[in-house]
Amino acid sequence: MTADTLLERITDYANRPNPYPLYAELREAGVARQTDGSYLVGTYHEIAALLHDPRISADPRNRSVPRSRLSEEELRPPFLRLDDPEHQRLRSLAMRPFGPPHSPGRVDAMRGEIAGITAELSEALQDRRQIDVVDDFAYPLPVTVICRLLGVPRQDEPLFRGWSDTIVESADIRPGEEATERLRAGRQALAGMGDYLVDLAERRRGRPGDDMLSAYVNDDDPAGTLTREELATTAVLLLIAGHETTVNLITNGVLTLLRRPDQLDRLRRHPDLLPSAVEELLRYEPPVHMRERFPLADMDVAGTTIPKGTPLVLALASGNRDPKRFRDPDVFDPTRPDNQHLGFGSGIHLCYGAPLARIEAQIALGALIPRLGTAHLVQDPPPYRRNAMLRGPRHLPVEL
Repeated sequence: MTADTLLERITDYANRPNPYPLYAELREAGVARQTDGSYLVGTYHEIAALLHDPRISADPRNRSVPRSRLSEEELRPPFLRLDDPEHQRLRSLAMRPFGPPHSPGRVDAMRGEIAGITAELSEALQDRRQIDVVDDFAYPLPVTVICRLLGVPRQDEPLFRGWSDTIVESADIRPGEEATERLRAGRQALAGMGDYLVDLAERRRGRPGDDMLSAYVNDDDPAGTLTREELATTAVLLLIAGHETTVNLITNGVLTLLRRPDQLDRLRRHPDLLPSAVEELLRYEPPVHMRERFPLADMDVAGTTIPKGTPLVLALASGNRDPKRFRDPDVFDPTRPDNQHLGFGSGIHLCYGAPLARIEAQIALGALIPRLGTAHLVQDPPPYRRNAMLRGPRHLPVEL
């Protein structure tokens, strides 16, 4: 097969269990133009440089198509898909109740609560002989954490799984597919989740709690506040991004360790290695595989001219396995030094929820690893989610 079909093959569901041979093919090809006109980049140094290049836009409105062909979400993107200075303005407003400089201790102060939620979930598994790591543990943990951060009542947490699955499905990259119905369903889910979160926040205006939605509507900082539309898109983004990637990180971690009993035993004997093991998981089996960008002018990437506005797909997971950057890249090594992976992206759009995801993964795996000594996978490979960008098992059945 030729390099111009790589994106089509990578996003083919049949290759979801193991896209890594295709990433190796991509790195050999260099910058690969695809049959749909997009360009695919899979080498570490090129991806890292592009993520820091001000000539590259995250904003889909800079794609070289008529605005009439852009979806409603593309015309009104969240700050994750915006460029500076608007990206920085909205990111700063979103960060105020979450992290430094305004709330420097917020995430670290949640360690005890995260450990408590983890203990509750672990307790419920005590007498089980078979579990689904996704449904029984990896999904409920980060969803409960982000809902508590935002101030979503516990009884409403189940509402978000359907909305979130539909939104993530609508955002996937699938070359050559007519996505009208998928986008329509995504719009409905976005509207439903956004309306719910804004209404919840408005009920707390003037009566603030210690949650983030209360902080957003009761913030009188002279630097500005979020409009209703900005609040809706930001809250939806935080809720989805706050759990989707962490579900994959925890699940991919369990799958990786069950496939490597020597490393599982090593971490059981040396739990102090967990922080570096999570970093290695973010490199070896990252929750986010691809990001899309758009050149603001014609530009050269590794000897290939990319025309202005052409979709540029950065295969982060391929960069994480680049032998020109990482020694023995296909080996899982929880003590790997100099592990500057692309698991959370890089540049101005570096995932700002990364500190929370790291804590959740460390606590979750720390609780699960002692129980996995005699465990085995019921199905390998397990069934994967449809999405190629946010790659992870949909279910992970394990016999304990």
